[in-house]
Amino acid sequence: MPEYGRNIQRMVDYLRTIEDPAKRQKNAQAIIELMGILNPHLKNVEDFRHKLWDHLFLISDFDLDVASPYPIPTRESLSRRPEPLPYPVKGKQHKHLGKNLTNVLQKALKETDEEKRRGFTQSIAYYMKLAYNNWHKEAVHDDMIREELAILSNGQLEYTPGGTRMRFNSNNMNNQHKKRNNKGNGGGNNNRNGGGGQHRNNNNNRKNNNKRMK
Repeated sequence: MPEYGRNIQRMVDYLRTIEDPAKRQKNAQAIIELMGILNPHLKNVEDFRHKLWDHLFLISDFDLDVASPYPIPTRESLSRRPEPLPYPVKGKQHKHLGKNLTNVLQKALKETDEEKRRGFTQSIAYYMKLAYNNWHKEAVHDDMIREELAILSNGQLEYTPGGTRMRFNSNNMNNQHKKRNNKGNGGGNNNRNGGGGQHRNNNNNRKNNNKRMK
């Protein structure tokens, strides 16, 4: 293990040649303390002394006859491959839309409020358009989205293209039209008032100039 250096490797090699068990155990304890000093970052690791003892047996190539306060590791236990993770495998008919859309669809079907249900339907249809654009890189017709959404929901959700959006836009357009009319009326009054005042000032200036010339 290069993080401990060649000197620790030499100490462990010498430790394997010691015949006296008591002396070999005492030197093993000293090597463990030295390994902890050379790698202080291991003190922040849980059960760091257990890790040091495992490293000691690993450096000795698992050929060291000393007593360990922890279970002695073996070559097979350290080289054993982990068990494969159980990935969830579920049969989905529309994999191109993803499982998140299926979860939202189930939530929309359970919704009893009609307004929220229409909002779910519009959001699901909009997401389906994005998914189709990512896969096909082309525009998708609203009729196609409506038909597929009816198939996915067994006819319980009906998509109305642009229904809510058109009403929202028409209200905004009416409000903007009213603001423009009010601004236009106010601007005309100001122009007329401002123009009259300027005309009176010009007449007063002419009278004053005539008096000075006389």
